[in-house]
Amino acid sequence: MSEQSPRQEFSGLRMGKPFGIPVYVSWTWFIVAAFITWLFGETFGLMLPGISAAAAYGVAFAFAVLLYVSVLLHELAHSVLAKWYGLPVRRITLYLLGGVSEIEKEPPTPGKEFMVAAAGPALSLGLAGIGWLADVFLVTGDGVPQVLIWQLWVANLIVGIFNLLPGLPLDGGRMLRAGVWKLARNPGTGTVAAAWGGRVLAVLLVAAPFALATATGQEIDVLDLVWPIVLASFIWMGASQSLRVARIRARIPQANARTLARRAIPVTAETPLAEALRRAAEEHAGALVVVDHEGRPLAIVNESAVQATPEHRRPWVNVGAMAKSLEPSMVLAADLVGEPLIDAMRDAPAGEYLLVERGGEIYGVLSTADVNRVFAGV
Repeated sequence: MSEQSPRQEFSGLRMGKPFGIPVYVSWTWFIVAAFITWLFGETFGLMLPGISAAAAYGVAFAFAVLLYVSVLLHELAHSVLAKWYGLPVRRITLYLLGGVSEIEKEPPTPGKEFMVAAAGPALSLGLAGIGWLADVFLVTGDGVPQVLIWQLWVANLIVGIFNLLPGLPLDGGRMLRAGVWKLARNPGTGTVAAAWGGRVLAVLLVAAPFALATATGQEIDVLDLVWPIVLASFIWMGASQSLRVARIRARIPQANARTLARRAIPVTAETPLAEALRRAAEEHAGALVVVDHEGRPLAIVNESAVQATPEHRRPWVNVGAMAKSLEPSMVLAADLVGEPLIDAMRDAPAGEYLLVERGGEIYGVLSTADVNRVFAGV
C-alpha cells in the first residue's frame, strides 16, 4: 500500500540508498513480520509436510521479508519515475501497512500524476505475472521454492489490485484524482473526488464482511473483522487528511506577502524600546527593524519578547536586546504570493521575515503567525 506523502520526521533503520533514494524500515515492520511469520508458519508446515515446525516458521519469515522486498520495489517504481520527472523524493519508508514514498512536490500535470501513481501497481502486477510464469513453467515439485513463489505472486496480485481501488490514499485514488483533475482542470476538485472515493471504500471494507455473512447465513467471526477495520481506518484517515490538504491548498493563493506584511520602521540598536514603540504607534507600524547607521537592516525586533517586557522597564531596555539577527534566508521578496511564499518559509522556518523590494528597499515584516491565520480553522 502506498501513497504520496508530505514531508515528515521519522526515526527508523536505514537500509540503503537505491537510485539515490534513502530507504528506511519502521520498527512497526517487525510487528507485521512477526504476525506474518505466526500466521503462515502453520500453513507452510501443512504445505511442506517434510520439514520441521521450526523450518516452517523460518520459511514464513522468509516470505515476510520477500513480501516487503516486493513492497519496496513497488515504492521504487513510484519514486524513480517521480525523480525522472524532476520531483524531489525525500525517502521511502516501509512500515506496518506497506510502504510510503515521500515525494515532496506534486506532479505538475494530471498526466504525470497518473503515471507516477500507476507505476506502483503496474510493478506489483508485473511481479505477479513473472511469479505466475515461474510457478507454471520453471519451478517443479512441492518444495520451498514453489511454495514461496506461489505465495509471492498471489500476494503481489492482491497488492496490485487493491492499490488500484479508486480512493485516496491508494494509488488508484491518485489515478482517479488525475482523471478528475484533467476533466475539471482543477487539482483540488480531483483531490476532493478521490478523497470521498477513499471514504466510500473504507465504509465498504467494513460493511463487506457483514454483507457476506448475511448473504451466506453464517455468523461473523470477530477475528475476521480485525484486518478490514485496520485497513478501513487507514484509508479513512488518509482520505480525511487529503480533504484537509485540499482545503489548505485552496487558501494558498490568499498567502500574499504584501497583503499580510506589517509596516515596519527602522530603528538603531541603541534606541530605547519605549521610544521605538512610540514611533511605531505614530506611524501606524506593526514591526521594528534594527538597522545600522547607514540604514542597512541587521535584525528584526521579536514581537513576543516585546510583549513579555513590562511597560515600566521599556524605557531602560534597548531594542537591540529584543532583536533577532537577520539570516539571509529570513529576507524574502515582497512580491511572493501563494506556493512560492509557503515554500520559502518552509525552507527557512522563522517567526518573522524581512520583506524587501527587488531593489533592496525594506517593505515590511511578515509574521509567520499572520500567515498561519490564513489557514486557521481548516
